Amino acid sequence: MAGSTAVVLLATGAVAYGNARKTVELDVDGQITTVTTFAGSVEGLLEEQGVAVGERDQVVPDADAALRGGSDVVVRYGREVPVQVDGSQTSVWLTALDAEEALDTLGSRGSDVRLVASRSGERASLPIRLDVDGPVHVVADGETQVAPDGSVGIDAILEQQGVELGELDRVHVAKSDAVAAAPASAETAGDETATADETAAGDETATADDEAEVSLVVQRVKVEEVPTTEPVPFETVTEEDPNRFEDLEQVVKQEGVEGVHTTVHRVTTVDGVEESRELVSDGVTTPPVSKILVQGTKERPEPEPEPEPAAQPRASSSGSSSGSSAAPAPADLGSAPPGVWAQLAQCESGGNPATNTGNGYYGLYQFSLPTWQAMGGSGLPSEASAAEQTQRAQALQAQSGWGQWPACARKLGLL
Repeated sequence: MAGSTAVVLLATGAVAYGNARKTVELDVDGQITTVTTFAGSVEGLLEEQGVAVGERDQVVPDADAALRGGSDVVVRYGREVPVQVDGSQTSVWLTALDAEEALDTLGSRGSDVRLVASRSGERASLPIRLDVDGPVHVVADGETQVAPDGSVGIDAILEQQGVELGELDRVHVAKSDAVAAAPASAETAGDETATADETAAGDETATADDEAEVSLVVQRVKVEEVPTTEPVPFETVTEEDPNRFEDLEQVVKQEGVEGVHTTVHRVTTVDGVEESRELVSDGVTTPPVSKILVQGTKERPEPEPEPEPAAQPRASSSGSSSGSSAAPAPADLGSAPPGVWAQLAQCESGGNPATNTGNGYYGLYQFSLPTWQAMGGSGLPSEASAAEQTQRAQALQAQSGWGQWPACARKLGLL
């Protein structure tokens, strides 16, 4: 009976102890308060203080643990944080108090771990503070600045440092071990003649910078469509002309013009360094223009033989003895070398005595009608025989020289 009473007393004492007034420290996501309570368990304390916790939140000690005076109760809310590990992005649930703690927790996952801020318009945000009670580095546009209070949020920090975000710019948070070393070394490598006061001031600045464990990094992103062009060679085509002699050189009817092939890429650069290149379009934007040559197909006729020179009339002896005057000698028909008239006719008309192209020049030697008539011809030169045309051409040369046929005479070396 005495034993039973003792048990009851012990049980009663335990109950009384559990419901006794006690003082504990309650830390809810870094907000620490001293609480006096009659709660007998951690869960009871949280209910009493209106602290709701979910399955992803962390409570230490466990919620069903007995609450004793002088205990510390810590609550850390779980947050889904965008994380980039060695270039691969994902989301991770974390109960870290700030970015520094989160990066320490994730450090074993890769060599390059970043917390990626969400972007909305000109704003950037992370569901976690950068630093609960310390400074952070702000790295943007090639410069590193120090923001003294890392708990105020990304937008407030950027505004304090005068950093504006572009629509495509990226923002992330990383450990500042490597980032903080650059400005510190730049300051200590300055003027060797600095005074002791200046040196001391520099040391204080470096110490302040070294305290920034995390860096808020702004990356400038630019997306542009970049065209590149290449020439497209033109083709050379040959057209046949049945009205042009086949032995004449080809003539250019149309000059060729190269076309343009244009390739457009959408290029993304991050802080001036190309990150990606996406093909937007690829094709001929200006087609080439073909070069056109004209080749004659007409067979040239054989030139007619040169006419025999007219025979000199023989003077009769009676005429000589009677004193009558002899018949006048024929006019000198030219001093052309042998075969030159055939070459001249070939050059002027292709050796065709009936040539009449409608340009006002006729026959083997391309007489104009006034010149033909001046040399005693009648009708059209192209209607006269080759012999008559040659005779009158020789007379014209004797009278006026080879300049009557300037182009062909020059080509034949007669001028």
